[in-house]
Formats: sequence, C-alpha cells, structure tokens
Amino acid sequence: MNEKLKQIKDLVELELKDSIKVEDIENIKVKYLGKKGEITIILKTLGQMAPEDRKEAGSLINTLRQEVESIIEHNYIILKDSEIEKKINSEKIDISIDKFSEEIGNKHPLTMVLDDIKEIFIGMGYSIAEGPEVEYAEINFDALNTPKDHPARDLQDTFYITEDIILRTQTSPVQARTMRNQKPPIKIICPGRVYRSDNVDSTHSPMFHQVEGLVVDKNITMSDLKGTLETFAKTYFGDNTKIRLRPHHFPFTEPSAEVDVSCFVCDGVGCKVCKGEGWIEILGAGMVHPNVLEAAGIDSKIYSGFAFGMGLERIAMTKFDINDMRYLYENDVRFLKQF
Repeated sequence: MNEKLKQIKDLVELELKDSIKVEDIENIKVKYLGKKGEITIILKTLGQMAPEDRKEAGSLINTLRQEVESIIEHNYIILKDSEIEKKINSEKIDISIDKFSEEIGNKHPLTMVLDDIKEIFIGMGYSIAEGPEVEYAEINFDALNTPKDHPARDLQDTFYITEDIILRTQTSPVQARTMRNQKPPIKIICPGRVYRSDNVDSTHSPMFHQVEGLVVDKNITMSDLKGTLETFAKTYFGDNTKIRLRPHHFPFTEPSAEVDVSCFVCDGVGCKVCKGEGWIEILGAGMVHPNVLEAAGIDSKIYSGFAFGMGLERIAMTKFDINDMRYLYENDVRFLKQF
C-alpha cells in the first residue's frame, strides 16, 4: 500500500512539473482527486479490507490526499500568478502617448429654450405638470370642449391608435387631468411632445413640442392673463418688448386671442425676422371656457381661469433666426455647434 501511494505522489509531482497552463493543473486535479480519480478509487476500496487493516490504510490514503491537494493548490497559484503577470506585461499601455482631444457637447437649442421658459414661469410660482403622450380621445378632445364633429378630430389631422386612443395633439390634456385631480388654486405649465398628421416641411412636423400654461382660481380675469404674458415676453425677449392680443377662436377658451410680441430684432420697425410687420406671433391664449371647468368638476360660477400655449420650435426659430424647422431634428453637429 505504502509503495503504491508513493508512486501516485511521485506521478502527481512529475505531471505538475510538466504543466505549462492552468488547465493542465485542473486536469491533474480531476485525474487524481475527482469523483473517478485514482485516490478516490483507492478510498472506495477500504470497505473491502479487513477491519484491522482498514484504519491504518485509511490514515495513509487521507494523508496522501491532503498532500496531493496541497501540492496541486501550490502549483495552481504559482502558474495562475505567472499567467496574470504575462498578460499584464503583454497589455502594457504607453501612458506617454498624447491624449486625444475630447469635444464637450452642449444643450440642444430646444432644450435651451425650454429651460429658459421653465425658469421664468417657476419664478412666477408655477409648477410643472406632465402627462401621457398616448391619450384618450375623451380627455384630448371632449374634456376640452372639442365636439366629435370638430375638424381637429378628423383622421387627416390626428394620429388614431384605436377609435378612442390617440397620440395627443396638444399638451392641453395635462391641464384636463390636473383639473380633475387637483382642486383650485391651480398654477401649472405643461411642456412636452405632441403629434399631428402634418407633412414635413420648413415649418411643419408630425412631432413637435409645446409649452402650455393654466391658472384656475377665484376672480381670475383677462388682465391677469395679459399681465402674465407681458411679464414672460419682457423677461424672455427683453424689457422693451410689447405684446398684442388679436381676437381668435379656440374651443377650450372664451374669449380667445392670438398673442404677438414686438420684434426683438428691429424693435417693431420691420425686418426679415418679423417679415416686415414689426410683430411676431408666438402663442395662443384665452380664458378657460366654463364648459372645460365644469367637465373637470370645477364650479365655473365660483372659479375662473386662463390658459395659454406656445410651440417650442416657433420660439426657438424666432429667437435664433432659424428658417427651417427640420434643422432642429437632423442632428447635424455643424448646425448644433452654433448654439
């Protein structure tokens, strides 16, 4: 027995000496210590020995097993460390090589404009409200006093997913949701993407961005709306900016108005930015229609409100003198670097 165990130990040491890879050592471990390994098989023969020989043989075999495990582990560590060192040496990085210059990006012009608008209205006490871009037609239209026979609900104007679900055509549904879930006073702006079935050209896109505002409280009047828009225009376009309200019609406001600002480039004299008119149309606004308040569960005899909405692309194009909306979506670095 002793001679056989010594032979096994010598063989293990010899095979380990010839090992050049970690995998070789792992194979040796399986060969001698695995479930069908040579030492394991010898251990299984103990049951066939006479009781008086079994104890001594068991002790010898276990001693061999421990020695072999120790030798294998020692060689494994040495070879593993050697392989790691070789890999490190072969993958050395020459830190003396010049570092390539890195270009730092900047905000997209639409993001710049939105951030400025948010800052202005937050400074006036508004909070920011958001809602889903995939919306129920009932909230997008009916809750905003837009009946089923209104042209805006035609297939050629709106993206329908089902008969009752659409891609929102404006961020006004966020106003409707807020009025349903929050009691007055309400003072919010609602920025976000909107979708309309328009062909792509220099001034139209099937996807664009809006920022809408809503105030609902007791004794809100048209003068509050005018004062708010004047404050926004002077803060954003400059202290000399004036605003002009022209009568218009929106289903969800009454009375309604289109809002112009005096051209901030020529101070109203007339230039290419304002197309010689001295005024630039920037948004629509009006007093919240009583039907909209009642649809949201707000008593229109007690509360009133105003709403406004502006296209972010139009503001950006006006501010930065951009003549084609498509530039904002093409991700041309040469264009974006200008801002």
